Amino acid sequence: MLLVINEKNFASCLMLGTGKYKSLKEAQESITASGTSIVTVAIRRAQRAKVMGQSNLIDGLDWKKLWLLPNTAGCKTVEEAIRIASLGKEIAKRLGQVNNNFIKLEVIPDPKYLLPDPIGTLKAAEYLVQKNFTVMPYINADPILAKQLENIGCSTVMPLASPIGSGNGLQNKLNIQIIIENSNIPVIVDAGIGTPSEACCVMELGASGVLLNTAIAKSSKPQLMAEAMKKSVISGRMAYLAGRMKQSLTANASSPTYGILQS
Repeated sequence: MLLVINEKNFASCLMLGTGKYKSLKEAQESITASGTSIVTVAIRRAQRAKVMGQSNLIDGLDWKKLWLLPNTAGCKTVEEAIRIASLGKEIAKRLGQVNNNFIKLEVIPDPKYLLPDPIGTLKAAEYLVQKNFTVMPYINADPILAKQLENIGCSTVMPLASPIGSGNGLQNKLNIQIIIENSNIPVIVDAGIGTPSEACCVMELGASGVLLNTAIAKSSKPQLMAEAMKKSVISGRMAYLAGRMKQSLTANASSPTYGILQS
């Protein structure tokens, strides 16, 4: 299943985060099992690990096979997000991805529910688009905001299914459907997915992809869950492309009734 973002092709519609794993080895194995093409890394966390002299996942992945999606997680203001986005571009260059100008934009001042700031996100996105970033903003499932972000030049929109790390699944189905129907750019559903069936449902709605982290990292067997998520995303996308049958309030026999002998 092909995912296209800003004219760049990716073999997988599943994107993975890199936090909350018990070990680097577990994270590496899960990323491999998922078949993902895009891995997102919190630049602030990676920078802190460097300062503390700690190893981090950036150093342990094959960036010839994976595409880095830097993110601005932990940024509470527009100014912070813009500064971290610039650091993300430099890290991508150091990994050999010279033309990588992707950024997952997060502006989150809310410490309890981690809900994104719509006004701050719009302002930061407008600035970064003007600076030729491929901007992928994380937002509430707000169809109006999604369209505004598309109109200023964002390359995707990333509405949440439910709050980050909650595992509450698809709680904003109607709004996400509206976003998908009205969007001319990829819609990547991000945050709150807890099970493969939920990821499949998102893809059946017509989403272009799914980004998740906690559902794999906090499962009992992350590598196995990663593989399950891979298959569910593929299945959901295939189902969407195939088109579901029409629903009916009455039964419709599978076997023909003509030619049946009457007693």
